[in-house]
Amino acid sequence: MNLRHLFLTCQAQTSPAPFGIEIDRAEGVYMYGPDGKRYIDLIAGVSVSNAGHCHPDVVRAVCEQASKYMHLMVYGEYIQSPQALYAAKLVSLLPENLSNVYFVNSGSEANEGAVKLAKRYTGRQEIIGFRNAYHGSTYGVLSLTSDECFRNAFRPLLPEVRLLDFNSFDHLSQISERTACVIVEPLQGEAGAIVPEEGFLRSLRQRCSQTGALLIFDEVQTGFGRLGKLFAFEKYGVVPDILAVAKSLGGGMPLGAFISSKTIMDSLQTNPALGHITTFGGHPVSCAAGMAALDVILSGNLIPTVENKARLFRKHLENSDIEDIRGDGLLMAVELGKPERLSKFIRLAYENGIATDWFLFNNSSFRIAPPLIIDGSQIDEACSILVKVLKRI
Repeated sequence: MNLRHLFLTCQAQTSPAPFGIEIDRAEGVYMYGPDGKRYIDLIAGVSVSNAGHCHPDVVRAVCEQASKYMHLMVYGEYIQSPQALYAAKLVSLLPENLSNVYFVNSGSEANEGAVKLAKRYTGRQEIIGFRNAYHGSTYGVLSLTSDECFRNAFRPLLPEVRLLDFNSFDHLSQISERTACVIVEPLQGEAGAIVPEEGFLRSLRQRCSQTGALLIFDEVQTGFGRLGKLFAFEKYGVVPDILAVAKSLGGGMPLGAFISSKTIMDSLQTNPALGHITTFGGHPVSCAAGMAALDVILSGNLIPTVENKARLFRKHLENSDIEDIRGDGLLMAVELGKPERLSKFIRLAYENGIATDWFLFNNSSFRIAPPLIIDGSQIDEACSILVKVLKRI
């Protein structure tokens, strides 16, 4: 049996039609098949590989930590240098009220932990989210997903969940003294890179402060330079009470975190003790990889280059056969108008050496979210192929 057969018969699938592209190795912005075929990666593992694939500094950090120790004990019981040092590094880059880091394994877990923390600290029950947002697939945050296609098969869901329209200033009045928290993506990723209207996030922050509801920013996709700032909240001038991060946090290894003030985070220590626990959260190898990747992003001055790279993509594509380009920084959605056009486009893009995909809640746009290390010549090459494929469809 070859690898494809094993993949299709022994490995559980998430859809009837996976991409099925076999990757033998990856480096920088490229992925390579076993036959040597090269793909320019415009997905970055869905905003995971911001520092690129297999950066030597990250690989070195993984190997060095793996040679010392891997898993020792459930998270938070032993002092482990990769966790403590990475937490301190993150705190040094964040505002004063985001001073305490709880490491988990993924974005879903980060958002689950953030919502649990808000309910525990406030003593309130209502959770508010936004339509077309995506915060993960686990039961709690699935309840904050508006798409009935994703929800119906798993009912009943969490009670006391309210969904508002993103960018609706009028809907903010529904946030009240009953609300434990409001969770929001500062830029809605899986809706197709929907940007916030001017002043919307500031108004949201103000309403949460007025009512005592905690504001959670889900920066699982937008964090670590993706929008041209280390975090999107910096770009939009709004500081949340709780910050949820993952994806690029681990530099290619599985890692997530929710971050808040020590006062808020300490509420998980009592009534009950061990109010939130995880076995593999903050795995030492993942923390070592994440810290090395963050150093690559910062020391390589990648973040200040994001806006120019985004403009270059737009310049190449805006006059091609598309309907719109949405998004901010290097998280963009290119609108093709019809699902059947998108399906054909993605298939032809892979055939021509470009890796891209669609969005969960938008089936007519393709994603541009490459590693931040992508350079001008690589953007030129990628866009040349994209334009040719667009002409063919």
